[in-house]
Amino acid sequence: MRVRSRRRVSVSDEIDGLSLNAGRNASIKIAYFVHDVNDAAVARRVTMLRAAGAAVTVAGFRRDDRLPKTVSGARVVDLGRTADARLLQRAMVVFRNLLRPKTMLEGMGRPDVIIARNLESLALAVRARREVPTARLVYECLDIHRSLLGSSVPHRIIQRIESALLKSIDLLIVSSPAFVREYFSKKPGFGAPILLVENKVLTLEAEPHAEQGALAGPPWTIGWFGNLRCRRTFDTLAALAAGSDGRVRILIAGRSSPAVFDDFAALVERSPNCTFVGSFTPEDLGTLYAQCHFAWAIDYFEEGLNSSWLLPNRLYEASGFGAVPIALKSVETGRWLARYDAGWLIDDTVGVEGMAAMFENLDLAGYAKLYQAVAAIPREALIADRSDCDKLLHAVAGR
Repeated sequence: MRVRSRRRVSVSDEIDGLSLNAGRNASIKIAYFVHDVNDAAVARRVTMLRAAGAAVTVAGFRRDDRLPKTVSGARVVDLGRTADARLLQRAMVVFRNLLRPKTMLEGMGRPDVIIARNLESLALAVRARREVPTARLVYECLDIHRSLLGSSVPHRIIQRIESALLKSIDLLIVSSPAFVREYFSKKPGFGAPILLVENKVLTLEAEPHAEQGALAGPPWTIGWFGNLRCRRTFDTLAALAAGSDGRVRILIAGRSSPAVFDDFAALVERSPNCTFVGSFTPEDLGTLYAQCHFAWAIDYFEEGLNSSWLLPNRLYEASGFGAVPIALKSVETGRWLARYDAGWLIDDTVGVEGMAAMFENLDLAGYAKLYQAVAAIPREALIADRSDCDKLLHAVAGR
């Protein structure tokens, strides 16, 4: 039985009610430094660690005024507010926290493991480890920012800082093998152990419900969910929907980047056949994907670089809930789908007109074939369960 049943997934902040593992794992204390305490992916990682029995405290930044007291049941230490696409401002906030390491570790005691999510958090984690030199240091790299790939003087400064910080880590966690193949394997002197933890859908339920069949159509609905930061994606989808004579509709949900979109809701409102329903929780995924035939799994935000290497959350979410991912053949997402002969893979050169022709020629039989290919992807390729939580904790704890 598969999770692709349009159901809800149990990754909410109500983890306090879960039966967490006891025994030796319960003694593992983790300080988790994060770039955004309100990021759903942060909540998922905390859920995994706590489900395996660890005691977790989250120390992190936030990108808006929301300051939660807990994340998935773990206490939060506020490190201040930062902003998208403002590297200097974020650097200043990081620097202020570097001057107060004891405050960062407030109430954590002496953690056994310090985990840093992304580079700005790693700088703080390295400083915090000086206060607890016996702690293992784990770096969780989910993106390779373009500043790490440029050749200007500011870029070279950031790259030197990264190289210095990497010398301190005991374990590197990546979400895509391309990050290792295209980036870390090419860094001179880097030799830390590497753990691949893909952005799979987390379910702690013992058994999912039975799957449902494909939706009827047209009109064909494409879902674009998650962090909404790619202007080219929006322009492409909006143009596709506007020129389709109602044959294609776009459903959008998530948090838009203010650095990219001034008033995202108003922009969508002006776009024919497009609907924006705002932010969502992991528990909403089943309801959202139940309305979609396809999921947009293309990211042009850092085209040719990070966007070509990552394996996004929506790849696993869409496939797990029965929506057909639309992806480029040439990037890591397309290569992942090609291994399972699944997804609707398109060439880089296909523009809006080419996509419109694809949907014009699509019939129910063609869509059913695409749906069945996604339904055949093995469950373990899409879903993380309690055994994955245990493996993650053992790896970060070095046990």
